Amino acid sequence: MDLLIHEKHRVLHLTLNRPGKRNALTAEMCSGIVRAVNEAQERSDIGCILLSATGSVFCAGMDLDEAAEADGDRLFQPHDDVFSIGATSLKPLVVCVNGAALGGGLGLVAQGHVVVASDLAVFGLPEIRLGLWPFVVYRAVEAALGPRRTLQLSLTGDLFQPAEALDWGLVHRVCPSMEVVDRAKAMARELAKASPRALVAGMQYFQGSRGKSWKDAGELAAAMRAELMASDDFQEGIAAFKQKREPRWPSMPAEFYK
Repeated sequence: MDLLIHEKHRVLHLTLNRPGKRNALTAEMCSGIVRAVNEAQERSDIGCILLSATGSVFCAGMDLDEAAEADGDRLFQPHDDVFSIGATSLKPLVVCVNGAALGGGLGLVAQGHVVVASDLAVFGLPEIRLGLWPFVVYRAVEAALGPRRTLQLSLTGDLFQPAEALDWGLVHRVCPSMEVVDRAKAMARELAKASPRALVAGMQYFQGSRGKSWKDAGELAAAMRAELMASDDFQEGIAAFKQKREPRWPSMPAEFYK
């Protein structure tokens, strides 16, 4: 299986599993990721999604053999869909970058709401060296890195290191390579334990406020804040804090606490 899917502790764990091909993305793998993420949106037993990879490379981009043989139009939609999951998912997406993330691999990293990277990782958009431009990942990378830096990386194909990725805001934590998977799993488990209602509200605000004026975004924040503060989850959060105990969120599926 080129894409492994595993569930544990309310975390949907998706693993790229083509180490012999540097985890290059086929259209089928892209569709599988998108399908799993979309299905998770409707599941109350999934609180977080974790994306990782086997081997020493996170993802080298699209499968060049498939790209050379296939109709480019046929490949566009599955590629475009997978590089949009971060902008549409209401479940937090944690990305574990264990090694090189190039081209489409960098596009996947840009989908992460929380990104944990190995100190041995390397990043870049090398498409220009293949006579191509990173059209499909460009929007996502630009949202993460800004327009001028994304343009420069696309023009030069330069590689950059974890320290730069951290400084630029692409990744949020850098840790030793032997620890990166465990750190990412721990982060995903913590997110999955949080109030489901608060997480969804936060993700809805994140998506709904983008592109709005300061005033409109503030009005949306006021309405959503009032609704969440009136919820049972907020009352339980206050009670748990005062009593110095772990909260038992009313919006969490009951079986989680069994």
